[in-house]
Amino acid sequence: MQTTAKINKTQLIIALCIIAITSAFGKFLSQTDNKLTLFLITGVVLGYILSRSRYGFAGGIKRIYVTGEGSLTKVLLIMFAITMVASAGIQWAAVAKGAVPQFRAASSDLIIPGSQSVSMFNISTILGGFLFGIGMIFAGGCASGTLSDLGEGEIRSAIALPFFVLFTIPGHALRDSIAQSSIGKIGAQVYLPDVFGFIGAIIISFAILLVLYVITRKYEDFRKKEGFYEETVFEPNEMPLPEDEDFKFFSYKTYHKFFIERWSFLKGGMLLSIGFIFVLNTTGKNWGVTSAFTKLGVKIVNLFGIEITSPAFASIVKDVNTGLIYDGGTLRNVGIVIGAALCMLLAGKFSFNLNFRFKDAVYYAVGGALMGFGSRLAGGCNLGALYSAISSFSLSGWGFMVALCLGGIVGLKLFAGKVNIIPPSRYKGKAKA
Repeated sequence: MQTTAKINKTQLIIALCIIAITSAFGKFLSQTDNKLTLFLITGVVLGYILSRSRYGFAGGIKRIYVTGEGSLTKVLLIMFAITMVASAGIQWAAVAKGAVPQFRAASSDLIIPGSQSVSMFNISTILGGFLFGIGMIFAGGCASGTLSDLGEGEIRSAIALPFFVLFTIPGHALRDSIAQSSIGKIGAQVYLPDVFGFIGAIIISFAILLVLYVITRKYEDFRKKEGFYEETVFEPNEMPLPEDEDFKFFSYKTYHKFFIERWSFLKGGMLLSIGFIFVLNTTGKNWGVTSAFTKLGVKIVNLFGIEITSPAFASIVKDVNTGLIYDGGTLRNVGIVIGAALCMLLAGKFSFNLNFRFKDAVYYAVGGALMGFGSRLAGGCNLGALYSAISSFSLSGWGFMVALCLGGIVGLKLFAGKVNIIPPSRYKGKAKA
């Protein structure tokens, strides 16, 4: 087992240079606000975790559909459960001090941390989630996955990302229009602890997660009986190396353990849960990706002389005019790309993946556009509208989950095999689930 392998010194040197540049940038940011440095570092850590464990939200649907193997799906459910418990404690403590959900808060009220993710569950949630589900199949990854894949050198993500960013603008505009209309008011904005209390909200949420876990296990058994089940395959150099009787810290085996050996989905899910809770504790808000994409999109169109004056974009335009270098969400997104790149460089596995056809590139672009439009129409992506919303006990999160899954399944049924959205290497080597 690769005991004679060597460290890729070239990629290691590049990684060390990136670390030095990132550290210098973080130091520069701290001169304005230490929180900006924190956003950047948090993003780097999250990006590293996503790549080291090959973790992706889109894989929760794609992997089990294609292979019948549901390990990632089950870990996602466990991750939701862990984060819910931590969020409940943080939110309960805030309520004890008089905090209220943001959607009911006056300007002088304390806001429950994370309650910004409690959105209206209406047609926007359903349609946006469905379109996002199709888009993530076309593009080969979700919002956070697109960023981490970009850091790993996946050119398909470089194709999808600009369309993702730009199409958040019409998605945001349509969401605002629907919200102001009579059809947009058909629905409910429900914070489960308001109805069931924190204990009741946890019990109900856990019951739903348990049902989904059982369904996943039953589906795995069904696929095994039908003979359409594939075990996850890792590259040999990602597996643990045999331990020597005499431990040597300065050795390839130690380096392999620290930087090359693949982390399990469970380890990745646990670490991402910790990262999510850290973001909530330090910012008072949940982890999100696509709201920063909208700001970036507005900045890009401004460069071409297009000014967006709609009241729906007032706060976004204000942040853009202040400067995206001072926007925490943008810095965290940049950090995710850097963290993913560092993961691959330190492992000596970074490369640019050009394994696709022109036809595939069109699908990647369409997928990015659907994700951008759908995410802002729904008020968030797999993180903001799903993970953050469910972890903050919003009814909208469960509705988005159903719409996302249906969209993902439709995308897989209609287009799998017609385009290189799931290449053969998808479940081994560099690519994530």
